[in-house]
Amino acid sequence: MFDVTGKVVAVTGGAGVLCSAMCRCLAGLGARVAVLDLSAQAAEGLAAEIRAAGGEAIGIAVDVLDKASLEAAAEQVVATYGRVDALINGAGGNKPAGTVQPGERTFFDLPADAMQWVFNLNFVGTVLASQVFGARLVAQGRGSILNISSMSADRPMTRVVAYSGAKAAVSNFTKWLAVYLAQECCPNIRVNAIAPGFFLTEQNRFLMTRPEDGALTERGQQVLAHTPMNRFGTPDDLLGAVVWLLSDEASFVTGIVLAIDGGFSAYSGV
Repeated sequence: MFDVTGKVVAVTGGAGVLCSAMCRCLAGLGARVAVLDLSAQAAEGLAAEIRAAGGEAIGIAVDVLDKASLEAAAEQVVATYGRVDALINGAGGNKPAGTVQPGERTFFDLPADAMQWVFNLNFVGTVLASQVFGARLVAQGRGSILNISSMSADRPMTRVVAYSGAKAAVSNFTKWLAVYLAQECCPNIRVNAIAPGFFLTEQNRFLMTRPEDGALTERGQQVLAHTPMNRFGTPDDLLGAVVWLLSDEASFVTGIVLAIDGGFSAYSGV
């Protein structure tokens, strides 16, 4: 069960902390992985690592906000492997300029260009990649798209207004696209999302830990206090769900947003 052998999986943001673990896992299970990343060096570096370990992978530079770049990447994937079976929309993240910082930046001071950058990367990049790769899934008559939402989509986190809004849009889009593709295009194309809880990544580390010693900030302490399992997630915590949702065992699963959060969404705080 849960066999992904031979499946061709394209992963945007593939060289990032979470998605690189997905790429390694899927390749280790026999999938053929296209690592798509803004950094050509990072994409090919991870692909080379996977090949050295005995897996199949290619690295492709791609800008998820440039449709022509996505089209070129999709053509390269199909030219290499003959088809594409799944897309993971992993490109995303946050940045300090789009974040409320007590004593430094209030909501009223947030620059519009920073908020737009965060929203575009997380939401528009997901939409554009889904258009480009989704069209190829429709032409094939089957396939799967997996988006990356967040716990902040359902329960907006203080400070990260643009990120929370963008991830809420990703969750909504996941359900919308699942219905659209099944009704208008092909019932054998599924769209789902995972919603990670709190994982330490390069995009949020500045909020959770102190750079000088790595100790938890007050915010980091609050996160763990509201996570019943009392720890941050690790990339490996996502892998079982990813494999299941991409495998044929999830053939009747579409339009869901699956929480992987250590119980965060179940806890009211009292």
